[in-house]
Amino acid sequence: MDAEQARQVDSVLRRLGIPGVVAPEDPENLTGPWRVYDTADPANREDITADALAALAATLQPSAANPSEPVDRRRSGPTRGFVLPPKSDE
Repeated sequence: MDAEQARQVDSVLRRLGIPGVVAPEDPENLTGPWRVYDTADPANREDITADALAALAATLQPSAANPSEPVDRRRSGPTRGFVLPPKSDE
């Protein structure tokens, strides 16, 4: 991911409480690719990008225990439509 995508991912991870430090692969090259790491220390960090993104996806999916459970639609924004009254027999 690039720096702008990294900023967005970092914001979402923090908001949802998912652990990870978003940083460039090469600390000297801020315009290069970015990843999610377990710690900010470049010498001792481990890439956890896949785990962080999987945790993010899991929080946005319906419960795995009950896949028939409806998705919380309040997060997706307003729903528009029409309510048609039933036809009367008169």
